Amino acid sequence: MISARIGKELRYIVVAAPEVVEKYPVPRHPHDLAQLPCVNFRLQSANRNFPWEFREDGHDLRVKVEGQLAFNNILLVLDAALAGFGYAYMSVDLANPHLQAGRLLKVLDEYCPFFDPFHLYYPSRRQASPAFRAVLEALRKNI
Repeated sequence: MISARIGKELRYIVVAAPEVVEKYPVPRHPHDLAQLPCVNFRLQSANRNFPWEFREDGHDLRVKVEGQLAFNNILLVLDAALAGFGYAYMSVDLANPHLQAGRLLKVLDEYCPFFDPFHLYYPSRRQASPAFRAVLEALRKNI
């Protein structure tokens, strides 16, 4: 199998609206989130919430957070975080415009790792169709 990288490294971060950071204690460790209001992203296919993954001293750490809100649409999670309903876990790409505008604040940054980028796997480089090569080049273009 051939592996072709088609994206950049992924990173998920914990964010909250400024009023949440003022009202509740700022978490110093990922386990502190268990005591704070959080907004979850629900994975319908797995019938569970998306895990909040961190890294501490080179070891992976998963934290189960609670909250009154869980959505199966990440844009609704973003809206709830912007509205001040609690801490949220989302991709840095989604949060960036709001971080830059000061509508969201980042916490626990030192615990938020980078994840491997997306790859496309295909059986062989031989006799790839022109259409497949065009798709592969288009996917690689935005790296």
